[in-house]
Amino acid sequence: MAADATGATSADISTYLRQHEDKPLLRFITCGSVDDGKSTLIGRLLYESKRLFDDQLSALEADSRRHGTQGERIDYALLMDGLAAEREQGITIDVAYRYFDTDKRKFIVADCPGHEQYTRNMATGASTADLAVVLVDARKGLLAQTRRHSYIVSLLGIRHVVLAVNKMDLVGYDRAVFDGIVEGYRALATQLGIADVQAIPLSALEGDNLLQRSDKTRWYEGPALLEHLETVVLDGGDAGGGLRLPVQWVNRPNQDFRGFAGTIAAGEVAPGDAVVVLPSARRSSVAQVLGPDGPVQRAFAGQAVTLTLADEVDVSRGDVIAAAGDPPAVADQFAAHVLWMSDSPLLPGRPYWLKIGARTVSASISEIKHRVDVNTQEHLAAKRLELNEVGYCNLSLEEPVAFAPYAENHALGGFILIDRQNNDTVAAGTLDFALRRADNVHWQHLDVDRAARARIKGQVPKVLWFTGLSGAGKSTVANLVDKRLHALGYHTFVLDGDNVRHGLNRDLGFTDEDRVENIRRVAEVARLMADAGLIVLVSFISPFRAERRMARERFADGEFVEVFVDVPLEVAEARDVKGLYRKARAGLIPNFTGIDSPYEAPEHAEVHLHAATSTPEAMVAQVLQAMHALDPDWSGGTSWL
Repeated sequence: MAADATGATSADISTYLRQHEDKPLLRFITCGSVDDGKSTLIGRLLYESKRLFDDQLSALEADSRRHGTQGERIDYALLMDGLAAEREQGITIDVAYRYFDTDKRKFIVADCPGHEQYTRNMATGASTADLAVVLVDARKGLLAQTRRHSYIVSLLGIRHVVLAVNKMDLVGYDRAVFDGIVEGYRALATQLGIADVQAIPLSALEGDNLLQRSDKTRWYEGPALLEHLETVVLDGGDAGGGLRLPVQWVNRPNQDFRGFAGTIAAGEVAPGDAVVVLPSARRSSVAQVLGPDGPVQRAFAGQAVTLTLADEVDVSRGDVIAAAGDPPAVADQFAAHVLWMSDSPLLPGRPYWLKIGARTVSASISEIKHRVDVNTQEHLAAKRLELNEVGYCNLSLEEPVAFAPYAENHALGGFILIDRQNNDTVAAGTLDFALRRADNVHWQHLDVDRAARARIKGQVPKVLWFTGLSGAGKSTVANLVDKRLHALGYHTFVLDGDNVRHGLNRDLGFTDEDRVENIRRVAEVARLMADAGLIVLVSFISPFRAERRMARERFADGEFVEVFVDVPLEVAEARDVKGLYRKARAGLIPNFTGIDSPYEAPEHAEVHLHAATSTPEAMVAQVLQAMHALDPDWSGGTSWL
């Protein structure tokens, strides 16, 4: 009898666990303005659904006495406000995640910060959500932050929104107040393209319409919040279409096995299916589909699998394995929405790392088409993006990637930008469409290559990049080096900052954005001259490390030589041959390097000249000696020391 009871108990436990494993999962966020009651709503939802452990309840009661704002009552918001700073200020700063479940569904909820300063945190929480609960204080109505968060919700492709009109107890559960807010929000949702909006009158503090409909709002005939969350039907989203498997890992435990692991972003796959690997366009067929427990006959979107292929095809992390009959497009230039998340502004032309899926490539914003006022959706002219601003931009990648518009597939259409110097994530974005003109731009084969052009000149191409403050002596030293090399029969050319601004860059000013474009253009011209076999001497202030790094990356190893003409600011200012520092100090020249625009000194320049204590002739000799030490054969065998 005991054995039967034990067996029955084991069977019951197994059945219970299977039921929980098979329950669907809903990821949702709460967002809105500061003090709209987001944390209170989720805290009360957790409390009322009986999903808290005894120690959590004890801690909540203790914290309510210590930090609470509800007197002797439990302060449900403290369940979500996990940071000490949040408890002290009474606001949510970070994104707080909580898991709970009911008999019908599992939930992961992200409580997103309401303050405008933390919009980037809100976007982080929204990036993985299926549904957004947008809270509005019934006393205040729709605010700018409500519009801002709703715009980001629509931008990130969230298809379902709950408009939670909270604090109805403070307006006497007035239906007219609720209806007015709903009417205004539905107009905004239509403008943003949000089709599914469920409006619910709430009092998170009192629990009205949270788990079940309240007697205090008999005029409301819709579902309670939890009822709606349990029953809302999620569309397939990214699941449709042909196979899309971004490769996250090449599994090679031994020489007899080579598998390609990842999570299926769309479609399905079975052994024998014809596939294509992108961007290389190599074709093969699926030999095996392996799940966590071994081979399976078919796998679907959302499942993590390992594929083996019938042929020895070169596949790397970041590639996409796709259905051969329905492959995604491949491109290297895009129109994209970009949410800037860094305190330093986005400057067009500056290089960043772009990460899309598991693929990381070098990229830059080639043009900001417009900035979006997220409160009014108005399109505004812009040359830069500041923290939390959204722009519609042209994006240029160094290498092509397989992609899909974000509206069709989040995994192949969402990306982040990473600062190449400190590895900070500085932006999140969504691809809209490829700039098809990129398909018509190809490298044209030239019969006479750069090596042949250099050989006939008897020299090895080099770019000597002179950088330093205005008045440091860059042009003086560059011209003397040019004169010395020319006298010895070398083919050289000088690109000087002042001269270039009379022609190629005459349309550029001295803002940070224009300085970036100034250096980008000059680097491209210097590369063309190096391709022609020349020794190029570039004399530009080039104040930013990122742009000098961008210039260096356009050349082969050893071909780019950074020459830092170093002089203290007070010495450069004392020289002031052109009177520029005097005008800058008087406020007549804005954005002047060293005064109101920074100069970022090189950290690892190949040649470091101390211009305050050396003569021009001594610095020329130092440059030539350093060049010889770096590469004794760079002159093509002719002595020039």
